[in-house]
Amino acid sequence: MSDDEQAGGAADDVPEKADEGRSSDDGKKQDRDDKKQDRDDKRSKDDQSRDGEGKGDDKKSAEDEEAEKEKEREKERERAAGRFKAYTRDPLAEDEGEDGPTDLAAAARTRRATRMLFDVGRDLNRFDRSYINSAHIGDINLRLDGRRPGAGMRSGPVPEEELRRLRRVHVEPEGYIRLRNALRARRLLVLGAAPGTGRTSTALSLLDEITQYPADGTAVDRVLRVDPDGGVRQLAAELESRGGSGYVLELSLTRPGALPPDEMDLDELAAALARHDAFAVIVVTVGSAANPLLAGRYGMLCPPVPTEELLATRLRERLADRATEAREGDPPPDDLLARAEELADRDEVKDAVGLDDLRPAEAELLASLLAGHALGDITSYEELLSGCRSIAAGQAQEWFAGVDRALTAPAAERERPEGSAGRSGTATLFHPVAFRIALAVLGGASHSAVAAAAHLLTWELSVQSDPDNTPARPLFCDDPEADLALSRAELTDGKVEADGHDVPARLIWYRGSALPSAVLTELWDRHFPVRAPVVRWLRLLADDPRSQVWMRAAVAAGELCVRDFDHGYTELVRPLAEATTSRRRIFAATTMDQAAGHDSHRRTVHKLISDWSKHGTKSLRWTAAMALGYGNAQATTDDTLDTLAKIGVRDDGEQLAVASFNVVRLLALPDAAEVLARVTEWTHHKREPYQDLGLVTTVRLALTTVDEVLSDDPDSPLADRGDWPLPLALAATRPELVGPMADLMWTALNTARARDVAMDALERLLRSAVRKDGAEWTRPGLAALLPALATEEHDRRRLDWLLRHMMNDPENPVPDAQARDLWWLAVRPSEPTRRDRPHGERPRRETTREEERHG
Repeated sequence: MSDDEQAGGAADDVPEKADEGRSSDDGKKQDRDDKKQDRDDKRSKDDQSRDGEGKGDDKKSAEDEEAEKEKEREKERERAAGRFKAYTRDPLAEDEGEDGPTDLAAAARTRRATRMLFDVGRDLNRFDRSYINSAHIGDINLRLDGRRPGAGMRSGPVPEEELRRLRRVHVEPEGYIRLRNALRARRLLVLGAAPGTGRTSTALSLLDEITQYPADGTAVDRVLRVDPDGGVRQLAAELESRGGSGYVLELSLTRPGALPPDEMDLDELAAALARHDAFAVIVVTVGSAANPLLAGRYGMLCPPVPTEELLATRLRERLADRATEAREGDPPPDDLLARAEELADRDEVKDAVGLDDLRPAEAELLASLLAGHALGDITSYEELLSGCRSIAAGQAQEWFAGVDRALTAPAAERERPEGSAGRSGTATLFHPVAFRIALAVLGGASHSAVAAAAHLLTWELSVQSDPDNTPARPLFCDDPEADLALSRAELTDGKVEADGHDVPARLIWYRGSALPSAVLTELWDRHFPVRAPVVRWLRLLADDPRSQVWMRAAVAAGELCVRDFDHGYTELVRPLAEATTSRRRIFAATTMDQAAGHDSHRRTVHKLISDWSKHGTKSLRWTAAMALGYGNAQATTDDTLDTLAKIGVRDDGEQLAVASFNVVRLLALPDAAEVLARVTEWTHHKREPYQDLGLVTTVRLALTTVDEVLSDDPDSPLADRGDWPLPLALAATRPELVGPMADLMWTALNTARARDVAMDALERLLRSAVRKDGAEWTRPGLAALLPALATEEHDRRRLDWLLRHMMNDPENPVPDAQARDLWWLAVRPSEPTRRDRPHGERPRRETTREEERHG
């Protein structure tokens, strides 16, 4: 390498060497600069690190905050779902206690059966105020205002003219020959029957047949009536002095303290009759007091006379009497008889009479009316029907006239031992009338229920009549046969419900549809002092846990309120409407609805229910909601739904449960389409309380059976589907309702707070397809509803998940075949999806803002 290159090289290296050769101060300064730069670089890195960490902390904090918000939203959804589930609770759950919950299904069935006893189609006000008081038919002045019983038969001979007429018109009851043979053999007959059944006529006819005039032709009175005050012993002692050969004695054993003659007295009388070649018939009323007499050797029952034969005989008699006055051109008697018989066979006339069988006096009244109309003396057909209605009213008046007259007799006080408090015999006196009232109120219930209610009323009547003494009622004196005879009742085999299960029972009814209303009318309109004990008694029945008792009493209470609404409302309805128990409030609601069934009281009930719903207490609003569920408490269905909505959304939905339940009850009525349209409006409402009302009503619809809501129409197509879920029964019978119901159910299934209970309700519907024994149940309804509910892929995925869940249920798995059948019911191969649905077909409702907000 050259010197120049070396010099150049050396020159190039000089600066570096010169730097290396700097003084110590310069080196220290450089070190300080280097350290400072290092510190700055480190600080910069630390700052960058801290900035990164700060940004990370900020990001973490935001995520935590979002998570907390999500948890809070989830809790709010859970709270909303919990509140919604509470809204769908049974509105009668609060009634659970010692008496158990109220069974509305059994109550609804009882109400349908009971309303048949009271013809609300004709206003009850017309029942007793429309009948004619009297009619002059030919030469007969006929009284139609009830047969007032007299003091009984008095002593004296029976005129021969009366005996001749008796031979002409008397209709022999079944077993008449057996009665005649017994009288001939024993000389004495104790004949038992209910008053008014023709027992006295039968006794006179028997004596007329077997007694004869003396062979020497002496004019004597063959048949005599004997004063009952003397009794059997006096008749035996005075037999020879009385003369005659036939005696009729009518004993009254229903008065307190009255004792029947013993067997020795009857034997003595029979021996005396044999000595004097005479005969006697003792007529008694069936009952516990007469049982020893009728069970003895002389006792026999008098069967009733067949109604058809009795009426035909009376008609022939009436027309034969008129034929003697016939003028030229008058129709022949046979034509008149045919016309009268045609009238008697008309359904309107039979309904107006309202008695399954007629007694002699009633047949005579009806024959007079029919003959009068056939002859033209009664020109108005309505007048004829009014007269027919008065027949049952006359029977009721006869039953109650002067029942407690014996208690006011002075002798009643003297019979008590001196210084003894005694025990009142009023219970024995009042039991027959109490039984008739109980039967009018509870007709169609079990015999035991009516008998128990009659004893409760007997106590109330006895205390009201004789408050200073404890009424006595022997425990083993009831006579069911006597109760039936004295009340014109009959027993039939039937069933009653016990905790939702049918059990065999003996049911009791009046033998006549007109008698329940006639008894209640007579009781309420003519006997004011009896109202207080009857009201107390009805309040006791309102607490009875048996639907066959309290619901029948509620319907009857409504009929009584129609008779005098001011009294019934003040003393019975308003106190029960504000009661603490739901059963009493339903009792009041049913009473109001029954009154609303009459044109005369409908507007009054509408105004009261409106006032209760707007300004009433919590209990009154609850009662108003139950009354609205019957569909008669407001003028229109629209007004009813408006009122129920106001009750349901008020006070943060405090009474949303009972309001939604009664909206569902309206779906069993003909206006179901209008009700579903209104529920749909509620689900679209901007206010959440209305949305809840619509959603809760939808879920409750799926959880409700037909029996719980079907009220009045026994001919409804839903009537034979009592145990079906209501939406499936409606889908099977009213196809036009399938679309609205499916849309509502879809909305509930796609709303977060309603989803769980809606899924449970849907599962319940699916499980009802077949019964446990494999028989088909609600499958036709599911076949109609499910395709409309599963039109989209999302809906089908949900149905698939639910069916798999039901198949895998460890406690109650659904068989695979049944699940597949349900799937194909919903997903039909020919069913178009929403995407393929033809133009113009009703689309699925879009999700609302509220649903988007709650998922």
